[in-house]
Amino acid sequence: MYQAAKERYEKMNYVKCGNSGLKLPQVSLGLWHNFGDTSSFENMKQLCYTAFDNGITHFDLANNYGPEPGSAEINFGRILKEDFLPYRDEMVISTKAGYEMWDGPYGDWGSRKYLLASLDQSLKRMGLEYVDIFYHHRMDPDTPLEETMGALAQAVHSGKALYAGISNYDGETLKKAAAILEDLKCPFIINQNRYSIFDRTIEQNGLKDTAHKLQKGIIAFSPLEQGMLTDRYLKGIPADSRVKTDGRFLKAEALTEKRMEQIRRLNDLAGQRGQTLAEMALSWILKDGIVTSVLAGASKPSQILDNIKALENTSFSDEELKLIDEISIG
Repeated sequence: MYQAAKERYEKMNYVKCGNSGLKLPQVSLGLWHNFGDTSSFENMKQLCYTAFDNGITHFDLANNYGPEPGSAEINFGRILKEDFLPYRDEMVISTKAGYEMWDGPYGDWGSRKYLLASLDQSLKRMGLEYVDIFYHHRMDPDTPLEETMGALAQAVHSGKALYAGISNYDGETLKKAAAILEDLKCPFIINQNRYSIFDRTIEQNGLKDTAHKLQKGIIAFSPLEQGMLTDRYLKGIPADSRVKTDGRFLKAEALTEKRMEQIRRLNDLAGQRGQTLAEMALSWILKDGIVTSVLAGASKPSQILDNIKALENTSFSDEELKLIDEISIG
């Protein structure tokens, strides 16, 4: 039977999520990859053990994570039942709904019917009575925002979620959603968005600035840009890399010569800072205190330990920030 390391809370920094009372670890574990039925269950367990033993209390899922859709929640639920039930109250578990999950008009987007049905399914797959955070996964242009936010509020008021979140929203829609949820007296605390040195979308669409002004947390996914912001591809494409094993999200053609030159230059700068490129990329996201946590996936336990090292140095000089901008966005 798994027993968590006694010193686990000495290894992590915890930050308040916006103006809520919930604190999140600055590094969280995402189960987007490597928790589906095509992955090793033993490795999944080791990833969760390593994360929790080092103070990572937040585990992030979605209804469609797999493959097959739903399998990540099933596998995580099995790990919870077998090893983590004594620690449930020490964990923050989140899930989402918003992308296609089942056939027909009620298994996608943002209707009340879809969101609440999906949450019930997610709880059943994981064997939980509630999740800590339930997100709407993407903006829906065809469903009234009031309906979607009302479904999140219902999830919280029913006790099936403790907090509400939204994912892949822009700044203007975030502002409208926050106002609706405030009127519904629903504790909306967090935005989940893609953010990295190579992807500045939340700066460009106003999400980062708006979340900061509204005192809502941000958790950044794909902080390493599917592995491009590591030294993994500097000597070619490894056989066990995501490009080779799962070409859905990172394709070989994305590694252009221009991109590789950017990666090499960023890697050189990271070395000058005494960091790996991955460590610097995560540190960069946390540099200004606006992003609450980085949501990093892992295929090996050692990668989780490497990610945590990023917290040792999140300060950048003006010259370093300027150089990173010049390299990555011109």
